[in-house]
Parts: sequence; structure tokens; C-alpha cells
Amino acid sequence: MFSWFKPNRQREQIREDRKHLEARARRLLKGYLSADAPRKQRYYEVIAGAAAACQPGVSDPNLESAQLTQAAAVAALKVVKLREHQRIADNDQVAGLITDAYATVAIAYRRASAAYTVDKEMQKLGTAAVHLLTIATSYMAAQAHDAQK
Repeated sequence: MFSWFKPNRQREQIREDRKHLEARARRLLKGYLSADAPRKQRYYEVIAGAAAACQPGVSDPNLESAQLTQAAAVAALKVVKLREHQRIADNDQVAGLITDAYATVAIAYRRASAAYTVDKEMQKLGTAAVHLLTIATSYMAAQAHDAQK
């Protein structure tokens, strides 16, 4: 009955993501692509840390993965907005990188939850963010595994 509201809500969410997340995620992805190997490792650490911090603390088996990824995206967006409001992101490069990482994580989780189906540009950005998030979490898991040996 209320399915006709969904496209408007989806477009509103995309507008908010463009306002708060898009530029930051693009900056992080461009920085990552131009980074040398040691700097890429720092990107992995920051991205994986932001992703871990945004995981919902819910163990309800009835929740679908789209709901879980949306919850993680909302958590990441809240962090970005808080850091923007407190001007934490403006303090230095490291603070900016952390805020950009949360923005990238938010976009990756929005893409994973199919929130960008009506916006091809955000879908492409989300795909790149998902790839980086996957690389970062895999890299950090391998590092943890190697450290245990």
C-alpha cells in the first residue's frame, strides 16, 4: 500500500549521502589509489576500524542482511555528521582520513543494501567503496592471522 513512498525516501537518502558522504568517499578513494604500499596499509587499518565500529550489536536472526547493512550505514553516517558538527574532520590529516573512512564505509554499506539502485553514479561510487572495504577487512584478517602464528 505504501510502496509508492519508497522512491521518494530513497532519493532523499541519496541526497543526504551526496551532501555528507560523497566528496569524502571520493577523496579517500583517490588518495588510496595514489598511495604507495605502506600508506595503503594505513588506509586498510582505518577503513577496517571504521567498519568494525559500525557493526550493529544485534544478534537477531530475523533481521535480513539488508537491514544489517542499513544499520551499519546509518551508524557510519552518524559518526560523519558528529565529526563534521564538532569540526573534528578539520583538525588535521589523520582526523580527516578517519572521517573520510567512515563516509566510505557508509557508502559501501548503502551500496550493499541496494540503496543506490536509482542513482548510477552513487552505485559506481558504492561499488568502489565495497571493493576497498572488502580488501581492507581481508588484509586486516590476514594480518591478525599471521600475528597469531
